[in-house]
Amino acid sequence: MNTEGDNSKRWDYSTAVWGNDMSVVGLSPNSYPEEPKEGIELGEEFSYQINVYEGVMHLTFISKGHETKRFTKSLTKSEFSKYSNIPQQIKTLYAAIGRDGVERANAYAGELQNFKQGAYNQTNGKDPEENIVWHTGSETYNGDIAKQYANGCYAEVWFKEATVGSGTMPNKY
Repeated sequence: MNTEGDNSKRWDYSTAVWGNDMSVVGLSPNSYPEEPKEGIELGEEFSYQINVYEGVMHLTFISKGHETKRFTKSLTKSEFSKYSNIPQQIKTLYAAIGRDGVERANAYAGELQNFKQGAYNQTNGKDPEENIVWHTGSETYNGDIAKQYANGCYAEVWFKEATVGSGTMPNKY
C-alpha cells in the first residue's frame, strides 16, 4: 500500500488466488502449513490479466481445473485510509515491526505506474524482527549461481506469452 509520509510504514496485502495467502505460516520456524488442496502445482499452467481502466486495476486469474478468480483495486481512492480499515492480516504480520501505516486517501493517483513481469521469489518470514515477508528463505552463497542451482535455492518461471497494451473497459462478470 502507498502509505502516508516517507512510505516507511508500507505493507503489502495478500489475497489468495488459489491456495493460501501470505499470512498462512507454520506454527513454528521449523514447521510448514498444510499444502492447499486448491493450489497450483509445480509445472501447472495458469494465466493472469492485469487491466487498469479509469483508475481501477482489474485482475483475472485463469487455470484449467480451477475457478476463475477476479479482483479489483482502486488506484485512485484508498479503502485503507483509516487504521480501523486495515485488514487483520496486516496488523498480525506487520504491526510488530511498525509497518502498519494507513494508505494515502488518493492511493496511487498522480504517480507513475509500471509493470514488471517476473518471478518474485519471496516466502513467509518466520521472524518479524528480521524478514517478515521480504526474504526468499534461500541461501545465496555470496552470488555463486552454481551453488544456488545445485542446492535448489532459486526460482524458475517460464512465460509462454505476454502482451502489453492500453487498458480497456472490463467485461462484466
